[in-house]
Amino acid sequence: MSQLPVIVGFGGISPAGRTSFHQGYRRLVMDRLDTASREEMLVDLATLTGLASLDDSGQFKLGDALMSRDGLAAAIEQQVRERTLIRRIHPDWFDVNAVMFNRPATAKPAEAPLTFRLRNRHLPQVIPSNWQVRDLGASQSEVTIDGNCDLIFPDTKTALVQSAGMLPTGFEPGKLYQSRNHPRGLQMAVYAASDALRSMGIDYDGLLDRLAPDQIAVFASNSIGQLDDLGFGGLTKFPALGKRTTSKQMPLGYAQMPADFINAYLLGNVGTTGGALGACATFLYNLKNGVEAIRSGQCKLVLVGGSDAPVTPEIIEGFRAMGALAEDKQLMALDDLAELAEEHYRKACRPFGNNCGFTMGESSQFLVLMSDDLALELGADIQGAVADVFVHADGHKKSISAPGVGNYMTLGKAASLVGTLLGEESLRQRSFVQAHGTSTPQNRVTESHVINETAKAFDIPAWTVSAVKAYLGHSQGTAGGDQLFASLGVWKHGLIPGLTTTPEVATDVHGSNLNLPLQHLEVGIEGMDSVLINAKGFGGNNASAAVLAPHVAEQLLSKRHGDAAMTQWRKRREQVREQAAAYNQSAVNGQARPIYRYDHNVLTGEDLQISAQEIRLPGYAKPVSLKVDNPYKDMC
Repeated sequence: MSQLPVIVGFGGISPAGRTSFHQGYRRLVMDRLDTASREEMLVDLATLTGLASLDDSGQFKLGDALMSRDGLAAAIEQQVRERTLIRRIHPDWFDVNAVMFNRPATAKPAEAPLTFRLRNRHLPQVIPSNWQVRDLGASQSEVTIDGNCDLIFPDTKTALVQSAGMLPTGFEPGKLYQSRNHPRGLQMAVYAASDALRSMGIDYDGLLDRLAPDQIAVFASNSIGQLDDLGFGGLTKFPALGKRTTSKQMPLGYAQMPADFINAYLLGNVGTTGGALGACATFLYNLKNGVEAIRSGQCKLVLVGGSDAPVTPEIIEGFRAMGALAEDKQLMALDDLAELAEEHYRKACRPFGNNCGFTMGESSQFLVLMSDDLALELGADIQGAVADVFVHADGHKKSISAPGVGNYMTLGKAASLVGTLLGEESLRQRSFVQAHGTSTPQNRVTESHVINETAKAFDIPAWTVSAVKAYLGHSQGTAGGDQLFASLGVWKHGLIPGLTTTPEVATDVHGSNLNLPLQHLEVGIEGMDSVLINAKGFGGNNASAAVLAPHVAEQLLSKRHGDAAMTQWRKRREQVREQAAAYNQSAVNGQARPIYRYDHNVLTGEDLQISAQEIRLPGYAKPVSLKVDNPYKDMC
């Protein structure tokens, strides 16, 4: 019997804010929220970004003023809008008007040879053959150059791409714990994984008494590694700039490092770990590994996630050179503008509309998956279930970046599974698609064709399609996580985020069987039974996940476990929800801090109790069994 992987916690940080308890989702649909949800989301963002803090009196401090929660929400709403989602790149990231772009040149002598003085420590280690160096004493030298001299002049230029989906301005994850020069993507991962774990409302340390150490797994990564100055970015450019390479840039740059950090500094995990890479489909690749680990019975608890921080001048320039990003001049041409104002940068990403390229984004997203039997035993609050994730490559290609045929198979299989599990009527009437939706002219044609042809094949008359990159930008490998958290919110607030930055659907979009809402679509909290999360990745990495609504997951579990077991689960769930709500309020008030356990309970081989049957670890009630089933019995 396959275990159903149920979602019992989720968290993270994106341009919309904190993910847990649907706070980030709420930012997407804030104009349609009820008053209480809207106020909580605004206050959460205010404390998250340092705009306000909770005073000892129980009121919120905004500057020198003290005010109530509703007063604070009203006072900071406009600032919150300006500090979130896609917007013009803020100087906290880099100065778009002064991007480093050093200029090489060859200096030729005039009538006299080129002569200059400099400190001895600035002399090159290998003196060029046409240099004459005279020691002046006091650690100074005079250099005379006979002939030409190659130089690099420090220079800057104005960035051609000036919009991005950045984390809320003012939020600095590295200041919330002892970050020790961690690259930004890993700082975000520490925050996001902590948020997901605490959103469960179940103490993780208490789980160690119930689970064997190898029943826990972590699958997390990013698509291109840590490419800021504290990771691979600095490793590759520092020598050319005359800066010293540090001991941390190489190891902390690896793309699997989000999983490594969680194992070492949050969970102390000794179970299965891994970081799959698949360009834009990376999050779903890791999700597939998590689903298979639980469904097979190998694991009972899995943390799945990703963390990408690609809003750097170098990465943006790399994608721009490919012709993939929306440049400012192209955005001006789209709307016939002489110059771009702040409101125009916010509409840079237009999925399935007349567009000119995607918008870079950053994000870190994590899910906590449990086997269905453990979730019922613990009273876990089930937020949904992941039925399966399908992955296919594109086959032969002319251009490695061009889309191919793999996505037809992944989406078709996901749709088929939903139809088989829930019935054809549910698939046709109560499912929707969270599209990859990058906002490139090529994607709007090719992905709409994939979704539309799949809708035709399954007789779906008007398949609703959402694409949250319109708000968040493209966070590369974590994009599937962004799509998933924006879908879970639909089952809390009943609104599918619309393509609100798209003025009209482009004429070349295939839409005969699609519903592409340009405004938020109200469907009710149980109006949709499932969502299909779609990813079309660079290089032919395609993935589609079939995710079931919480009310559907409960129906399936009732059939498996019976009404009595479900009744007991609901009773246990009450306390779990109370504990989760307490964490949420501490986070809203700006009092929660990430989990970070440096040099905590470090084990060595001498700490273990080893026999031929099992290995016992300090801190775990249950051992790791060494009795492994022989999968090749017919060959022995």
